[in-house]
Amino acid sequence: MLRKTLVTTAAAAMVAAFTALAPLSPTALAGTQDRAGAPGEHTVVVYRVPTHDPADAKKLISSGYDLIERRQGNDLFVMGGPATADGLRRLGFAPTTAETMHKPLPRTSHTARPAGGVDDTYYGGYHTVDAHYAHLDQTASQHPDMAKVVTYGQSWLKQKGRGGHDLKAICITKIKKGDCELNPESAKPRFFLMSQIHAREITTGEVSWRWIDTLTKDYGKDPDITALMDSTEMWVVPISNPDGVDIVAQGGDNPILQRKNANDSNGSDCGTNGQTGVDLNRNADTHWGGEGTSTEPCSEIYLGPKADSEPENAALEGLFRKLYPAVRTGTGDSDPAPATAKGMMISLHSDAGMVLFPWQADHTRHTGNDAALRALSGKLGSLTDYPSGQAGEILYDASGGNDDWTYDKLGLASLTIEIGDVDGRGCSGFTPKFSCQESYFWPKMKPALLYAAQQSAAPYRTTSEGR
Repeated sequence: MLRKTLVTTAAAAMVAAFTALAPLSPTALAGTQDRAGAPGEHTVVVYRVPTHDPADAKKLISSGYDLIERRQGNDLFVMGGPATADGLRRLGFAPTTAETMHKPLPRTSHTARPAGGVDDTYYGGYHTVDAHYAHLDQTASQHPDMAKVVTYGQSWLKQKGRGGHDLKAICITKIKKGDCELNPESAKPRFFLMSQIHAREITTGEVSWRWIDTLTKDYGKDPDITALMDSTEMWVVPISNPDGVDIVAQGGDNPILQRKNANDSNGSDCGTNGQTGVDLNRNADTHWGGEGTSTEPCSEIYLGPKADSEPENAALEGLFRKLYPAVRTGTGDSDPAPATAKGMMISLHSDAGMVLFPWQADHTRHTGNDAALRALSGKLGSLTDYPSGQAGEILYDASGGNDDWTYDKLGLASLTIEIGDVDGRGCSGFTPKFSCQESYFWPKMKPALLYAAQQSAAPYRTTSEGR
């Protein structure tokens, strides 16, 4: 009953999340400049904000305040600077301080550095971009009959000659002739997992790391994994936003809360209360510019100068088109993909503890495959103990997202899993202690990913009773 109450409350409030610093609109910025501590640092404060009306969340968002994925009853949580409370009070709220952090600011230089190996880590064990890429190469080298690495593009910084990275994916299956080719007419169904498109959501990359290892190391030992590897291609992009992840890792044992990519061409003077870059999960060319986005370059949810303006998104969408046929031929929001469509995609985020499905741009509209998507997300919710629904039903509407794009343009069954601590295990936030990965998150996520991958042959035939 408690779970149902929390979900209902969340749906009514339409809580916004995936944001991390102080209010960013001109109105909200007035009177909220950070009173910084040590040089190269700024102070981040989490405020508990009691609300009394479902419209309060939208009021906070429209005023430029950033809400994080945390709530207790009707209390929302805003992350900002030391003076953010003054602005909240002017709006009629009564905030109290829940937490104060001193976070480093990103360095302006993004020069390339020597590549590290699989043991290149920060913050107690989290893997850098270099470590993730070395892990992909190591996996393909150790298991040439099961894994193939594909380079599918370049990050914004690399395109500009300022360091940066290639964009890499790995295909994992028991390889037969014709497998792991960039051909949408594949013999095997495909399950696609992507993580860290929001760079600071560092749990998600670690889940992808463990998924890769489980598939390759448990083949021939675990009958479920063996059957899956024999029948299905698993594609993984462990780091969707490598430039952003590099910025996060700059902080070492105090990770920088970088959400966006490193594109500073739209405005780089954001001070300590904003963040340069484009939110890649607001930049995709589907319902672009709708709810849950901002046109202000320093906003955490800045949508970019145009749809698909960012090379990370354009390259990722190019990879999707090479892996999946466009089976959804209608263009209306309610036009369905055929029930016979194959393939699934899951985008990992943190840390709301929810399972979301399209349309995430507008919860008042339903896809033509709504029943099957609800059944899929409901099953994943039962495996993780997370509530499920369209984003605006239980979290908030957000336009220009990756899973809306893959469903819209290709008809691909697409979901978001928001990894979070729903059990009070001390593993909440964007940067939980590294021990949470093995002790808490992976045991929760492994059965969910296994189930999702097993549905890839016919995801739209899933029913509320399961299959």
